[in-house]
Amino acid sequence: MAVRQKKPIIVFDVNETLLDITTLEPLFERVFGHSAVMREWFAQLILYSQTMTLCGRYQPFGELAVGTLNMLASIHGKQITTDDVDEFKQLMGAMPAHADVEPALKTLQAENFRLVTLSNSAGGADPSPLQKAGLADYFEGSFSVDAVKKFKPAPQTYQLVADELGVQTHDLLLVACHLWDTAGAQAAGCHGAFLTRPYNAVLPAEGIPKADFVASDLGELVSQVIGRWGNA
Repeated sequence: MAVRQKKPIIVFDVNETLLDITTLEPLFERVFGHSAVMREWFAQLILYSQTMTLCGRYQPFGELAVGTLNMLASIHGKQITTDDVDEFKQLMGAMPAHADVEPALKTLQAENFRLVTLSNSAGGADPSPLQKAGLADYFEGSFSVDAVKKFKPAPQTYQLVADELGVQTHDLLLVACHLWDTAGAQAAGCHGAFLTRPYNAVLPAEGIPKADFVASDLGELVSQVIGRWGNA
């Protein structure tokens, strides 16, 4: 009889994976005249966070987010006011959970999986975005890349979680709706579970790690995980 592997500790990405960034769209609609600019902003934010890491530099994610917003305003010929920035920060800190998140977390808890988060965002806010979204109590720990001054998908970010929990990276399963995140986690030795939320998809290119689990709904992704590790 095959021996089941022990359950991994499940590490959740936060922004967009758990929390709904589409609540930022009205601000982009008002300032830029089109809500789709929010996606352009988010893509540029990720690009420049990774650029900072590759250049050996670091600036907190929230500061980069505001800087990227102002950069796009210059590109699009728009004016960003202090009130716009204040509203932007407030919205960033109060994003709600996706509808499929809490039921999935309850299911994982019932199956005795250990749950933590790993975010590019700096910690320290009180209450935290996870607390505001009503999710904080599902997690035994929340980790920020701020501790290593490098952004995901740098391998040090995933190693941080393993070190803090006293395990190896192969004991971790990273859940994210960004393929660059799951690919980075897998390159660091973790398992990867890819959630294909809207505007996120599998990249069919040679050399891109294939995630261990793929689904468009977190409930379905959790079912796959339990199918492999349930009762372990």
